[in-house]
Amino acid sequence: MSDSPPGWALHSYVPTAADLSQSDAIEENVLRLFDQFRNRLLRYVLALGLPIEEGEEVVQEVFLSLFRHLRQGRSAHNLAGWLFRVAHNLGLKRRSANQKSRDVMAPEESAVEPRDTGVNPEERIIQHQRHQRLLAVVSALPEQDQLCLRLRAEGLRYREIAQTLGVSLGSVSNSLTRSLARLARADER
Repeated sequence: MSDSPPGWALHSYVPTAADLSQSDAIEENVLRLFDQFRNRLLRYVLALGLPIEEGEEVVQEVFLSLFRHLRQGRSAHNLAGWLFRVAHNLGLKRRSANQKSRDVMAPEESAVEPRDTGVNPEERIIQHQRHQRLLAVVSALPEQDQLCLRLRAEGLRYREIAQTLGVSLGSVSNSLTRSLARLARADER
């Protein structure tokens, strides 16, 4: 696939100032979006079960795809949803390849930095137990419910989640309602 206009041989294409200016603007937008979405996308692909190194590679591939997408003049509508959909697809593809060659690795716990909340030891134990209980509930959810919940936690709207996962809007709504109800019941204990 050539980056030169149709009908031009690769060796004879000389970009114009307008082409270079447009390419610079696209690059600036992609870098801005990278700064804005990198961590959110990385958390999401790690939640798919990729090790951190592979998660970072997937995120880089996502933004390379975005640059190509915009450079080809394709739609810039709802780029947040587009980014998560591409990350989802690339992450699942990478996870599938990993499953064929070895067991899937869990996200590294070092990716989440512990915070000092300033609470006393008893409160910290209670918070830890609550956290473990909620994590157990999330882990027990079907994969699609987990993905819907994680995408919603990253700020995606129901419609964007549906597009990312390739499911209906109703499925997303049902999944989130069911998941949040389970979490609420577990939190009441």
